[in-house]
Amino acid sequence: MVQKVAVIGAGLSGLTSIKACLDEGLEPTCFESSDDMGGLWKFKEVSEPNRASIYRSLTINISKEMMCFSDFPIPADYPNYMHHSKILKYFRMYADHFKLLQRIRFQTSVKSVTQRPDFSHTGQWEVVTEDKDGLEERHVFDAVICCSGHYTYPNLPFKDFPGIETFEGKYLHSWDYKGPEDMYGKRVVVIGIGNSGGDIAVEGSRFAEQVYLSTRRGAWVIRQVSDNGIPVDMKYNTRFLHILFQLLPINFFNWIGEHKLNFMYDHTMYGLKPKHRLFSQIPVINDDLPFKILSGSVIVKPNVKEIRGSTVEFEDGTTVEKVDMIVFATGYNYGFPYLSNDVLYKSGHRVGLYKHVFHPNLEHPTLAVVGFIHSLGAIMTQAEMQARWVARVYKGHKKLPSNQSMIKAVEKDTKDMEKNYIVSKLTPLQVDFVSYMDSLAGEIGARPSLLWLFFTDYPLFKRVLWGPVTAFQYRLMGPGKWDGARRAIFTQFDRMYQPLKTRKLPEQEPSIAARLFKLSLAVLAGGGAIYYFQTHKPDAIPNLLSKLRPQTV
Repeated sequence: MVQKVAVIGAGLSGLTSIKACLDEGLEPTCFESSDDMGGLWKFKEVSEPNRASIYRSLTINISKEMMCFSDFPIPADYPNYMHHSKILKYFRMYADHFKLLQRIRFQTSVKSVTQRPDFSHTGQWEVVTEDKDGLEERHVFDAVICCSGHYTYPNLPFKDFPGIETFEGKYLHSWDYKGPEDMYGKRVVVIGIGNSGGDIAVEGSRFAEQVYLSTRRGAWVIRQVSDNGIPVDMKYNTRFLHILFQLLPINFFNWIGEHKLNFMYDHTMYGLKPKHRLFSQIPVINDDLPFKILSGSVIVKPNVKEIRGSTVEFEDGTTVEKVDMIVFATGYNYGFPYLSNDVLYKSGHRVGLYKHVFHPNLEHPTLAVVGFIHSLGAIMTQAEMQARWVARVYKGHKKLPSNQSMIKAVEKDTKDMEKNYIVSKLTPLQVDFVSYMDSLAGEIGARPSLLWLFFTDYPLFKRVLWGPVTAFQYRLMGPGKWDGARRAIFTQFDRMYQPLKTRKLPEQEPSIAARLFKLSLAVLAGGGAIYYFQTHKPDAIPNLLSKLRPQTV
């Protein structure tokens, strides 16, 4: 029976893992190498080796209702898109409320995690730690949860950029970037068009003489502020749209999404259009980048071909002279240096984990990884769901499939990712947010049943189906049920509106014309869906209803 659990890292994944263990009556001990909790979200003016790092102005691109933990809403007066300092404050409130800090040993690094000699019998691990004074200590744990993240080891692919050793200016990875002060009056090339590259290019353009944004593949760029000013993830990350995604061809949604994005600004005209379709890779979320391109503050360029002194040549043959700074926003490598290579199971070029959590080939399932995932959704809620599942397995309430079955699932998962997404050695963990959350929730019996809600609580059913898929939905039923979940769902838009109520205006009822327009759109959409299912997929609705039957746990 698992009782003592080692949690490695006190970032968001570590905090929610500690709580999940406590909820199941386990005894977690968390080891954190720094002097504070928060992980990635603990800003420091100087980057520290082997630790995640963020820049001074970083504001999260996920809205607060979509990122908060399932039984602890973010305060209503907090802004919808929070600065990193607000996120850290929220994590502190979470840790204080659930009394997690006393379970953390700060300034204690994990040097190694190895199987005990009697592992085949006990499933136990030996964990060697080192404190700030260099004193080593050995511990025995029944199970381990790795929460050390994957933004720790900067990827600097210098071999892909011939001549970098001749560069006469300053170059750095986005991991080292803290602010734009060093860019004042300079000519800057930012390599990489992920979210970090876009943010740094936009911020730097306010100070630099000129910023050039270099990209190999291009990117789809979406806005955080959606129709009517609603946060984009609350607008479109809904269960209803997810159901349509399962029923209709993905290229149909690619076409609609790309058309909508190009309606706002033509990605071809702006030099942004990528080689991949919209839903094949996580898009760049940046409201300011299109304007910076339009104003000439940021100039989009293809991939860098060669660097010669202070001259940068691009693959289209164009050059930029007198470049003063290059910022490599080229992603991160990942690893678990405290685990031996023979412990990790590999599938293709990625670490093979069952449902991205459990090692699939151990005699005892006592090693898990939490927070090692990518999706167009909040890592906070996914890590929490992973931790809840891990704690249930460790407590003995849930049994995993056989090793052979898990390995087959891992290999199938790898093939599905390579088929549906643009993956690489840097981003090998792409999943669909709602499908993944539902899959893990199904493992512990916490997935909301639409059919059950339809007959037992129709007002709640409407909000679960049509509203955003917030984590509160996974506290409505099953183990870990929270009595406040229903109210949290009903009030989530109130909390979204709250920080915007800084100037009171008289309320106005929607005009009759606006109501008729919305009604006509609903009728057209409904008629089109019925026609499609009748002619193309007559069995789709019966098959869907069979999946929505209440679960038996």
